[in-house]
Amino acid sequence: MRADRIFAYGATAGLIGDLLLGDPRRGHPVAAFGQAAAGVESRLWRDHRGWGALHTLVCAGGAAGAAALAARAVRNRPAAAVALTAAATWSVIGGTSLGREARAIGGALAAGDIEVARERLPHLCGRDPQSLDGPQIARAVVESVAENTSDAVVGALVWGAIGGVPGLVGFRAVNTLDAMVGHRSPRHRRYGWASARLDDLAGWPGARLTAVLAVAAGGRPREAVRAWRADAGKHPSPNAGPVEASFAGALGVRLGGTLAYGGRVEHRPVLNGGTGRDVRVADIERAVRLSRRVSVLALGVCAAARLASGRRGRA
Repeated sequence: MRADRIFAYGATAGLIGDLLLGDPRRGHPVAAFGQAAAGVESRLWRDHRGWGALHTLVCAGGAAGAAALAARAVRNRPAAAVALTAAATWSVIGGTSLGREARAIGGALAAGDIEVARERLPHLCGRDPQSLDGPQIARAVVESVAENTSDAVVGALVWGAIGGVPGLVGFRAVNTLDAMVGHRSPRHRRYGWASARLDDLAGWPGARLTAVLAVAAGGRPREAVRAWRADAGKHPSPNAGPVEASFAGALGVRLGGTLAYGGRVEHRPVLNGGTGRDVRVADIERAVRLSRRVSVLALGVCAAARLASGRRGRA
């Protein structure tokens, strides 16, 4: 079986597995990678960019290298290759768990239990929950759903289409390292620089595809395009900007503004401020549904692109 079909079949099976099962409660491969990366950091940490770059190379390179060896071991066994691709896709994609966490917080807000919502918010993003009221929590959830649709689903599928199982695993490793050390805390300002920059590069194509698909699937294409063009560049993240702006336009809401993150207060520009309204609790469910549509469309686009590339290679 050709490599393009192996990816198409395996990625489809993996996404279906995520939709049906979500993440495993215990023994998640990404959690195991995080523990290993933390162990490497404990041995390598220095307040220096070079040591941080070595950490990135060891962890992300090691994960991608192990995935390449596994793919090589099954390259002459099509069924095993499809199964490996399916398992890797299911392991690195987190769309269903993202939706579950968002809906749990939305349910708590709808029930008026803001303390439960604050307690669950750190499962979804790094905001300081005690400083947020109900509408601010709802806004944080919608922003996190938008950004993580790119990070936890679409970006992985893009790199899977490009590089197969090593692409899937490598992207997830880079994204996980950025979450662990890529933030601007005093400990990681220099040490996490390489992970943060690599994550920006790796996330670029997936973020743009996510924004395009949000425009197509959101039901408000003109508003989504307008918000993307007008406001994406104002966001401090080169990848979260297009995604959050397009989601804001597609949902007809305002995102951005003042937030507390990692012990500091940030005043971010408002996205879709001209025509959008404040986020409501009901918008969490709308964002989750949009995320699901974007994820399914991304699978179709990536599988079709890989199959088309295979046909061109044989022509």
